[in-house]
Amino acid sequence: MALRVVFADDNYLVREGVAALLSEVEGVDLVDVVADPDELLASVAARSPDAVLTDIRMPPTHTDEGIVAAKRIRSEHAGTGVVVLSQYVEEDYAFALLSEGVAGMGYLLKERVGDLDELVRALTAVSRGESALDPLVVEALLARRAGEGPLLGLTDREREVLAVMATGRNNATIAKTLYMSDRAVEKHIGSVFQKLGLVDERETNRRVMAVLAYVEARGG
Repeated sequence: MALRVVFADDNYLVREGVAALLSEVEGVDLVDVVADPDELLASVAARSPDAVLTDIRMPPTHTDEGIVAAKRIRSEHAGTGVVVLSQYVEEDYAFALLSEGVAGMGYLLKERVGDLDELVRALTAVSRGESALDPLVVEALLARRAGEGPLLGLTDREREVLAVMATGRNNATIAKTLYMSDRAVEKHIGSVFQKLGLVDERETNRRVMAVLAYVEARGG
């Protein structure tokens, strides 16, 4: 079945451009395109999409309306995942988005929109209740917490592995990204979870969400 998506952005050119791109993707059904948070919430309630793609800054204040809408959608429509888009890495907004859990949430930089495979992967992940975070966002979050708690005990290499793993990549992709062997990746991941005191899970995405939830919780 096609992935049913609602897209929200107040910028007409961005709205039309992204809508045109998504409309050409096989396996994606763009069911609605809206321009503000009120329209977005109404559309989600009426259409029950699998995933929402929304800008962070929308009317009336152009600050965190997308974050507020995303959290409300996850609270009221548990079956709908949300990916928010930001022009820059904004750590405070990322923490605000994840403050009540990472399941079904995504945060991507707008520059990723041009990579349709990456965008669809993120939308698919959140629709399944998984997380999808931009690597640069993950790096910023980890750096922010690096001086406190168990993260202080991680080596630089372990932080690199954690940052890539937290974006939803499997071990083979982590190894390719960081130019490491599969065995080395497994060793670092085992060490990371031991130091973070997390229960070992066979399902990688659950482990990723546990790590992100733990890191976010440390931020308060």
